[in-house]
Amino acid sequence: MRIAVIDGQGGGIGSAVIHRLKDEYGERIEIWALGTNAIATAAMMKARANRGATGENAIVRSVSRVDVIIGTISVVMAHAMMGEMTPAMAAAVAAVPARKLLLPLTQESVTVVGVQKDHLPVLINNLIPLINEELAIDV
Repeated sequence: MRIAVIDGQGGGIGSAVIHRLKDEYGERIEIWALGTNAIATAAMMKARANRGATGENAIVRSVSRVDVIIGTISVVMAHAMMGEMTPAMAAAVAAVPARKLLLPLTQESVTVVGVQKDHLPVLINNLIPLINEELAIDV
């Protein structure tokens, strides 16, 4: 299974996600770090992503080649992440058939109604059962 983790700015959220996925699955999954900028990509690569790419074209082209996309809800919002998430990136993420596992975190003026606010480590732990479903693992 190939998973894309998309992040921007400093790459902290993407790095935390990748660390947890690598601890849980090791090399049973392939993780692509897709950063909106080089700093985010570098941070995610330090977290042990298998491959990394940066920028609009890399994200637009890569999301069609993965099974699962993980990021904050901002990855489907044009102009999010202080403008780092371009309309083309957001449209590409939203349009591909890959399963999207979106963390309800945003710095934008968006509130996802009906979603319980949790700290990042709790949200990342909640990803594991969803990845297990994709891998068809019974836990």
